[in-house]
Amino acid sequence: MLYLVATPIGNLGDITMRAVEVLRSVDLIASEDTRKTSILLNHYDIHKPQKSYHAFNEKQAVPRLIGLLLEGQSIAVVTNAGTPAISDPGYSLVRAAIENGIPVTSIPGPAAVILAVTLSGLPAHSFTYKGFPPRKSGARQRFLAEDAESPHTQVFYESPYRIEAFLEDALKVLGDRQAAIANDLTKKFETILRGSLSSLIEEIQKETPRGEYTVVIEGKRS
Repeated sequence: MLYLVATPIGNLGDITMRAVEVLRSVDLIASEDTRKTSILLNHYDIHKPQKSYHAFNEKQAVPRLIGLLLEGQSIAVVTNAGTPAISDPGYSLVRAAIENGIPVTSIPGPAAVILAVTLSGLPAHSFTYKGFPPRKSGARQRFLAEDAESPHTQVFYESPYRIEAFLEDALKVLGDRQAAIANDLTKKFETILRGSLSSLIEEIQKETPRGEYTVVIEGKRS
């Protein structure tokens, strides 16, 4: 069995009892970063072997993990934070497991995209998750333009190094829409900034960006 196990995005208490039970019961844990996963495992007194599984070794890791699953081992996939396969490793292994007839299940839990949408104050009944935008401005503007006419709320992840540039491109392509920026979700200094894109740019300029951001932008009004 292959388990996709959601892990805390900040507060270590945000893990389900079932997730802890699964991590204690599997033969192996496939971790995006074994050092970060060790912090979580040690916190819950879980002692299981880990194998590295991340974006840079997927081609080599997936066949090895599939081989172990076909031998009858159970494997839990965890990322640095949140739900595997959501802008994190997981998809390739799930696809390979399905093709090989290996049972796959998911242990639900935190996902920054869901938390940010619900806290944004923007329509949450229908939204489009876009993940990380391109790094260069031209490609990023084209990426934003793809859904410029969509009425659905849009959600993006962005790094602290590009958050201001992303907001400026969003303002240029989408206009001065209402938006929200979520940072340090579930942590002590959790921050949610809400307002127009132009006002959020001003707010971001007042601080030193840190950590991964989740940006929620309203859809086009009819």
